[in-house]
Amino acid sequence: MNTSRISMDAISRIAGTLDNGVVLEVSIEDLRFTAYAVVSEPDVNVVADFVPQEQFEADGDLHVAAVGRAEDADEQVGDVAFNMNPGDAAVFLCADAAAYQATLAALGLRQDTDDAAH
Repeated sequence: MNTSRISMDAISRIAGTLDNGVVLEVSIEDLRFTAYAVVSEPDVNVVADFVPQEQFEADGDLHVAAVGRAEDADEQVGDVAFNMNPGDAAVFLCADAAAYQATLAALGLRQDTDDAAH
């Protein structure tokens, strides 16, 4: 799978902010989904701290991925997107600021300002 092609086709906009990240509306080709990107330990139990209950009650699945290093971001975003269906959402738990910024870039968020860098 060519994950670099996926990240080049991704387009995102910030839909909201979180204490340690952002909520994005992401489009990758025909796939549209909500993504939660945060700087966090890679612990699935923290997801409930920032993903609203409505997301858990929605029809789609919630995909959770840990991004341990900045250089892993493209592959993680590509793998998650490849496995998503309409109505799904994704959470990216980024180990540090570099992994977070790389994940935002892989999700197609333009870094024209520092607003997305919490």
